[in-house]
Amino acid sequence: MNRFGGMLLVWFALALPAAADDVVYPAGSRIGIVPPPGLTASTEFPGFEDRANGVALLLRALPPDAFAQFEKSDSAEGMKNLGATLEKREALTLPTGKALLVIGRHDTDSAWMLVAATPDLTATLTLRLPDAARDAYPDKVIRAALTSLAVRPGVPLEEQLGLLPFRLNELAGFNIRGTMMGRGVLLTDPAPDAASSAIVPNLVVMMVPGEPPQGTDRDDLAMQAFRSIGNLKDVHIAGAEQLRIGGQPGHEIMATAKDPTTGADLSVVQWLRFGGGALLHFVGVAPTPVWTPSYARFRAVRDGVEPR
Repeated sequence: MNRFGGMLLVWFALALPAAADDVVYPAGSRIGIVPPPGLTASTEFPGFEDRANGVALLLRALPPDAFAQFEKSDSAEGMKNLGATLEKREALTLPTGKALLVIGRHDTDSAWMLVAATPDLTATLTLRLPDAARDAYPDKVIRAALTSLAVRPGVPLEEQLGLLPFRLNELAGFNIRGTMMGRGVLLTDPAPDAASSAIVPNLVVMMVPGEPPQGTDRDDLAMQAFRSIGNLKDVHIAGAEQLRIGGQPGHEIMATAKDPTTGADLSVVQWLRFGGGALLHFVGVAPTPVWTPSYARFRAVRDGVEPR
């Protein structure tokens, strides 16, 4: 398996129980519910909202061992952290596993929290409901929505790509290996076989919001970024220069390195593209014997990246 790209989020392979067809998953979230009428997926945070009534439901995924900590914790203290006073704590069993439902009060609002165990994550659903909206969202409606919790095995790739701050207009024959949610993508060639540990040609593309301050030395900035590249040894820089990329100021570093496991010769390129209110960071790595065609493909992908 290709080891380069350790920045990637872990892919979840364990399938969970099938959810109803009307479960809604906010963009980029593995957690979903059957929302009651009036609550729609938010574009501002992972969850649902009814802005007119001031209702917000936040969904969050935590490590799987977090549920045991919630079970042992003082729910009154947890409600206090939310600015609320505990009214009720109830143990539940959902299709995904064990769960805790905690209800509290905060001035003229009620606070609901569902914490649910699943095989590979702990789901937390936190709702703030103003008293003025209670007629639209009675307790039985809120309970039904929270307990409709479903967890999908992963976020579909097309959905992940849609959350990236840039478009990939050219893949140059690479496969999409995975994404760093909302930040970047890893493109690779297939491994020679499932058991192979050899590094294959691969390219990481990331966008960092904002631009370096005026007067920032781009050579120094490029070198700092290059030093952050991992999974390589015996790295030697062969050249570094400023250049234009896509009509914007850019920087290129070329280098050679060794595969830390096999010792095979590798070639590396890093590009930075400035402008447009963000910094685009590209890192391409390929075995040296196939460097020439790989470099041409890296450039084709680079030149086809378009900020959204």
